Amino acid sequence: MRVSPDLTRIGGETRSSRALFAIPLGIVLAVTLTDVYTPAIVHLSSFLIAAPAITASFAGAGGTAVIGALAAGDEIVIGVFQGGLMTADREAQFVALIVISGLVTSFRYGADRHRRRLSQVRSVAVAAQEVLLRPLPERIGELRIASLYLAADEEAQIGGDLYAAVRTEGATRLVIGDVRGKGLAAIGDASVLIGAFRGFAYRNLSLPDIVDHMDNAMCWNWHHTAADERNLLESFVTAVVLDVYDDGPVAGMVNCGHPPPLLLHRGEVALLDVRDPAVPLGLEVLAERDHPVEMFRFEYGDVLVLYTDGVVEARDGGGAFYPLPERLAAWKGGSPQALVDYLHADLLRHTGGVVNDDAAIVVIARCA
Repeated sequence: MRVSPDLTRIGGETRSSRALFAIPLGIVLAVTLTDVYTPAIVHLSSFLIAAPAITASFAGAGGTAVIGALAAGDEIVIGVFQGGLMTADREAQFVALIVISGLVTSFRYGADRHRRRLSQVRSVAVAAQEVLLRPLPERIGELRIASLYLAADEEAQIGGDLYAAVRTEGATRLVIGDVRGKGLAAIGDASVLIGAFRGFAYRNLSLPDIVDHMDNAMCWNWHHTAADERNLLESFVTAVVLDVYDDGPVAGMVNCGHPPPLLLHRGEVALLDVRDPAVPLGLEVLAERDHPVEMFRFEYGDVLVLYTDGVVEARDGGGAFYPLPERLAAWKGGSPQALVDYLHADLLRHTGGVVNDDAAIVVIARCA
């Protein structure tokens, strides 16, 4: 794939940074004029080193080297005008300027190289996120959907939280889940679960059968990848799997140890706790695994909020958890995307802009 060149960046400098070149150029000009038009006993040329040092803070290695060379040239010009070009003091200043300019340029080159590598890593992370967590459609069946994903590892972009939605016969099927752990292992486990969900959700299977397949997929995955028995016993996924039916204002839910969804109905917030919750997915040690379906009303105009524990367990500076039901009750209404934006801003405000665990939110509204 060919990437079009960025014409706003040449040699590491952007258009905005080019205007900043006036600062080091001004320093060079000011030092030169001052030393040329003042008595020879006044020596300000040592300040020339500030020019490449300042340049390295906003420009690339190429621009820093150019300013360093210009400062070195001005050191020679000043020496010629003051008649002391070959003095020991002038030679020492010239050598020091060359050495420090070279070091500053080298450090800037290394920083630019690291930044390019980091940019490549981030682009790979974004691509992986798009493959693993495909953007949910804004409209699917009778539903409008919006979602938010906040990774605890900012550089990774993704983590162990997951969500997906597909259309099946007469219903929209959704899942939100949270893999125990963080890092690459959690990402791999999340990909297995989403793959199992997408692979079977399109089939004309009941909700418990879909969850059974997801459960078996996680058990198989950990049986073949767990480093030891202890890791196997501690591996699990909490999840909520939903069927929102087209032929009536109802939905079915299997909750496998996951935080219960919140239903906003006519301004009132209800916690959708189930009477008979299922155990988390992947607990192979349990001989009997049952996935009962809980039915609840989901009418036109209702809003359903799915989330992971990274949302409700987010703490403020005083250690208080994020009060999601109260924040949802205070919402003034609007589209699912507006609600996601509201919760996103409010959550970051609560935590001071940093989340310590992966967090995901999916907002679903039934509309005509």
